[in-house]
Amino acid sequence: MSSRVGDLSPRQKEALAKFQENVQDVLPTLPNPDDYFLLRWLRARSFDLQKSEAMLRKVVQQYLSGGMCGYDLDGCPIWYDIIGPLDAKGLLLSATKQDLVKTKMRDCELLLRECACQTEKTGKKIETITLIYDCEGLGLKHFWKPAVEAYGEFLCMFEENYPETLKRLFVIKAPKLFPVAYNLIKPFLSEDTRKKIMVLGANWKEVLLKHVSPDQLPVEYGGTMTDPDGDPKCKSKINYGGDIPKKYYVRDQVKQQYEHSVQISRGSSHQVEYEILFPGCVLRWQFMSDGSDIGFGIFLKTKMGERQRAGEMTEVLANQRYNAHLVPEDGTLTCSDPGIYVLRFDNTYSFIHAKKTWLTVHRRHNWHLNPGLPVFKGWAFARWYSQRIHRALVKCTYSSHG
Repeated sequence: MSSRVGDLSPRQKEALAKFQENVQDVLPTLPNPDDYFLLRWLRARSFDLQKSEAMLRKVVQQYLSGGMCGYDLDGCPIWYDIIGPLDAKGLLLSATKQDLVKTKMRDCELLLRECACQTEKTGKKIETITLIYDCEGLGLKHFWKPAVEAYGEFLCMFEENYPETLKRLFVIKAPKLFPVAYNLIKPFLSEDTRKKIMVLGANWKEVLLKHVSPDQLPVEYGGTMTDPDGDPKCKSKINYGGDIPKKYYVRDQVKQQYEHSVQISRGSSHQVEYEILFPGCVLRWQFMSDGSDIGFGIFLKTKMGERQRAGEMTEVLANQRYNAHLVPEDGTLTCSDPGIYVLRFDNTYSFIHAKKTWLTVHRRHNWHLNPGLPVFKGWAFARWYSQRIHRALVKCTYSSHG
């Protein structure tokens, strides 16, 4: 048994079900808490439930900094981002970039729901949020290229999906390096968003109190709010992060055997084709790159029998650059239409480096989704099925081009 979805022993299935039950309280805080995600934690601790649960809770609760706490004078929710203790490199070695971006988008949805609650509570329309960025401790570790790229990707998604949601952004305790950090993310911000950023000086507490009532501002930030136990930092609402121990790094924990490896030349791409016979079939992929990120997307061919460029095919999963050199990537796609699906590994943006990539792709047929399939008795089904799979395997081709 490979200990992966669809290939679990009875003991592993039981462990997965129990694990899911044990962590029900934290599942809503996770970006994509499906079986694939949970099995990653179980494999990392050899299906030891106690250790797996402790590992999951510790990473989620202790290292994802930030949180919603209080409301400004207009009733808008306030979100704090605590930059200094944030271990950006550790996070990107413990989770995929896509998982982290999804987590931030989940926070945005949480804030929008809170706006709706405030609208009902106050009787006036609340549709914007206030952000407070605590930049104390901002340093060179935060300028790690993959971390800057991941944050830039989140900012782009925020601008595109939540226009005019930001009321104002207060930057406090900004060190001398802050202008460098701001110039790195500035290209991702619209002109309207830039106008809403206020970089406060030494009197930042007094300025915050002009916009937030003292009882809605933690003592740590100049107000009177504390946790029920008297904690001035309100840690029950705001997570202050911290350095992630290397034992949580995914690449060190999960040793994956891949079925194929390919060297993708600079400025070129590599395509893997799979014929999908029926709607509802599932494609599952896993890949890892060496030394640098790699682009990945899925397309549906519009012409049979010839290689097509990405722009000539129907896009099914948008091409993105994945930090698969830091954390192995895996994902699934339920195919809504039959046809030739192309998994495209993209290195066209790199004019200097070739990329070695390891990959495994599996295909699963969900027969219950296709009640119209022919009914066979005895060995007739086996013969029919083997012929169809043989056709599909023959259609599975690998090619690399510029």
